[in-house]
Amino acid sequence: MSPDAQQDFALAFLSILFEGAPFILMGTLISGFIDVYLPPGTMDRFLPKNKKLAVMVSGLLGAIFPVCECAVVPVIRRLVKKGLPVSCGLTYMLAAPIVNPITALSTWKAFQGQGPWLMTSSRLMLGFLLAVGVGLIVTRMRMRTVLRAKLVDDIEREGFMETGRRTPLKSSAPGKLPEGARLVAAFRSAMRDFVEVGVYFTIGVAITALFNTGIAPGADWLDGLATHAVAAPAALMMLGFILSLCSTSDAFIAATLDKFSWGAKLAFLTYGPMMDVKLIFLYLTVLRRWFIAALAVGLFVAAGGLSVLVEHWLIPM
Repeated sequence: MSPDAQQDFALAFLSILFEGAPFILMGTLISGFIDVYLPPGTMDRFLPKNKKLAVMVSGLLGAIFPVCECAVVPVIRRLVKKGLPVSCGLTYMLAAPIVNPITALSTWKAFQGQGPWLMTSSRLMLGFLLAVGVGLIVTRMRMRTVLRAKLVDDIEREGFMETGRRTPLKSSAPGKLPEGARLVAAFRSAMRDFVEVGVYFTIGVAITALFNTGIAPGADWLDGLATHAVAAPAALMMLGFILSLCSTSDAFIAATLDKFSWGAKLAFLTYGPMMDVKLIFLYLTVLRRWFIAALAVGLFVAAGGLSVLVEHWLIPM
């Protein structure tokens, strides 16, 4: 690798790392405070008793607790350990980066002159439907088939039983600790999460930076796929997967892809925040490998197919 290429890689790596690190830090801090201050089963009690309704409500929580995809994974891991049903946790994890006011505003701003309201509403609706669809499927699956074995063991140790909507078997009493000790415990828990998640995030960033500086430049083959009804959304979803853009800024990239159709851009804006290179490594801290692979393929097919259908339905030929 030439010195110029090394410099480009270093700049790309650091720019992506510094963009995502604050969100990782924010997410792990929230995770640490949830670990110490949130009593087991609290989130579960706020959701509807009906499993399907609970999943649908979870898909809207991003409007109240807006986080990007970098920050949501450690938060979900902690909430699931505290008693949040896995189906609701996955729904929120997938929906929150898209179904939140920050992403909506950035999408509306980026697509000025290109039907901003249509793109913004379509992105939020499609993101919500895909996340809820995954959640409804997971309601029929056992927790141990979805989550990493270590995480399931931690949940069972903390006293939750897998009976649909899990019921706490023993109570946690963080209030018995002095306030200062609880605060220290929260920061220690956040530090452990930050180190574990940060390692996976850094690996994903390195792969993304390598693609951006070594592969993407001069990739004229992308332009050749722009007019193909099926290949165009597939190409942009793969591009979103590799570029690993933040959901709060990816719309500004999508808006510049003039040669691609409206539906292909919608697929890019929906699939990327749910599945990209850095997220794969973050998901590995929570989910089993086979489930991540199935989720990636399922979301790819569903996001691409629905984007094409929405385009044909909403955009006149």
